[in-house]
Amino acid sequence: MSKERATVGTDGQPLPILPPERDARVWARLVRVMFYTPGFLALLLLKAGEPTGFGITIELLMLASAAAVVAGLFIGTQSEGMGADVASRNGTWSGALVLELLGAVPLLAAVPALFHELANSTLLHARAPGAMDAALGPSELLPAVAILPFMIYQLAGFGTLHYVLPRLANVAVNLAILALILGATIGGRLGDFTVQRMCGSALVLLMAGCVWYGIMQLKRMQADYDRRAPVKHDDAKAKE
Repeated sequence: MSKERATVGTDGQPLPILPPERDARVWARLVRVMFYTPGFLALLLLKAGEPTGFGITIELLMLASAAAVVAGLFIGTQSEGMGADVASRNGTWSGALVLELLGAVPLLAAVPALFHELANSTLLHARAPGAMDAALGPSELLPAVAILPFMIYQLAGFGTLHYVLPRLANVAVNLAILALILGATIGGRLGDFTVQRMCGSALVLLMAGCVWYGIMQLKRMQADYDRRAPVKHDDAKAKE
């Protein structure tokens, strides 16, 4: 059985609350899924849409695919054995942060527009003679409902960002994610591709900033924990 982490440092002050230990194998499998799935969807959309309508959508999908490769690099550095340093002890957490914010968020932002493009594509399904277009209307926004469980994942304490940002800041970031995704989706449906691109670009910049800050903060927290954590008796005996 794994032992509980110390909560009070050698100086009597509370230690940083680090994320729980993650199973790197599970996240490594997710890296493969997040690499192939958005990449395949981007290639499919290239054959099915119009340039003015799918540009930002393909960019978001390719970002999600490329971010998975970077996340795999972070996860591959995870180590708890001999020679492990501050960076290698939070490799999985950092990789999870990349997957959550630069993998999942762009994919969620691209899915509603992706569905619209594929549903209205005349290349994927030929139109039968005399057939009438069926207006899907607001139902086209159903794929965007996937944002809600993602927000629950973030705000209920499952996400890595929960351990990096104060609660109010975490709520603000997730509300901004929701607003920007909805803004990009609505802009795309109204044909205002300038608004769609601005919301999508702002979303990516926000996520990139959160990832940068989050990885640096995780390293600082781990370094502080290692410096002030009480030495375990088993570790002390091993050093002797």
